[in-house]
Amino acid sequence: MHLETPIEYLKGVGPARARLLQEELGVQTFWDLLHHFPFRYVDRSEFQTIRGIVDENTLVQLRVRLDSVKEIPMKRGSRLEAVVSDDTGSLRLVWFKGVRYIAPKLVNGRNYLLFGKPNRFKGRWSMNHPEFQVIDPGTELKAGSIVPVYPSTEKLGAKGLDSKGLTRLMKELLKAVLPHLDEDLPSQVLEDEKLMGRMMAFKEIHFPKDLMEMKKAKYRLKFEELFFLQLSLLETKVLRIEKSPGIMFEHVGDRFNEFYANHLPFDLTNAQKRVMKEIRKDLGSGKQMNRLLQGDVGSGKTIIALLTMLIGIDNGCQAAIMAPTEILATQHHRSMEELLHGTGVRCALLTGSTPKAQRKTLH
Repeated sequence: MHLETPIEYLKGVGPARARLLQEELGVQTFWDLLHHFPFRYVDRSEFQTIRGIVDENTLVQLRVRLDSVKEIPMKRGSRLEAVVSDDTGSLRLVWFKGVRYIAPKLVNGRNYLLFGKPNRFKGRWSMNHPEFQVIDPGTELKAGSIVPVYPSTEKLGAKGLDSKGLTRLMKELLKAVLPHLDEDLPSQVLEDEKLMGRMMAFKEIHFPKDLMEMKKAKYRLKFEELFFLQLSLLETKVLRIEKSPGIMFEHVGDRFNEFYANHLPFDLTNAQKRVMKEIRKDLGSGKQMNRLLQGDVGSGKTIIALLTMLIGIDNGCQAAIMAPTEILATQHHRSMEELLHGTGVRCALLTGSTPKAQRKTLH
């Protein structure tokens, strides 16, 4: 078994469920399922009391005693109603489905562990379709854990792959892959950034001991993703610089000097002068320039772009500003025309709606 093993070979999946997982979630391999993370968690690490229930929207976990249970006929089938209590109060339970399956498991006087979402009904607390399990006499009951809730779909749920079904698959998956999950970050990075190990991170993101460990796991996995993204960008940059020659703009010519001396609408700030100096150095290096110029609205980014374009034009090239929308392209064109008025530099606008004949001329 390895991370690229097709998901159908995971215990509990098979060909039919594998097709459904691929169609509904895009899960094809062990690796894909490993990265199908919970979208939230349910905290079952604490017990509440019936008197302590205050919110209809909060899931609660209770230790109760069954006081009574009865099956009530309805027009279609029947419903099951029970009353449970603890030392602080009582609670009504209702089941509308699975009555024949549930009824034999409910015995008066027996203790149960309940988990569900309470609601107010006729002035008292009730709970519909709670999860429950028998508490045997003499059993030391411990609180549960942080339970993952996985994204699923109606089609998956119909085939037993709702969040609970996916949780069962995830347990099988972790047993199969965790022993083979090697660390991929340098030990120095782990130490410097105080990061959780990779194997532990995947274990804790799916089945955390507590919310603090879940947050550490999430941070580790996010760090890893960004770390390798940054490495990829740096690799691309190095390869571009080493293997992709750029056009060398060897001199600053008349158009740049004329504009700078006679048409510049304001004096450049020290920051703008520094950036312009860096750009001129890049353009004369013979390497491709890939530079992000960042600044607030009105900080002079357009002027720097125009000065850079004039260097390209002085070296026998054309230059273009690309914009994501026609509105923005039109605004840039208008401002460029105003700035270049009287310089002899031609400026044209090319957009998706430019007529074909005009487009051919511009090209």
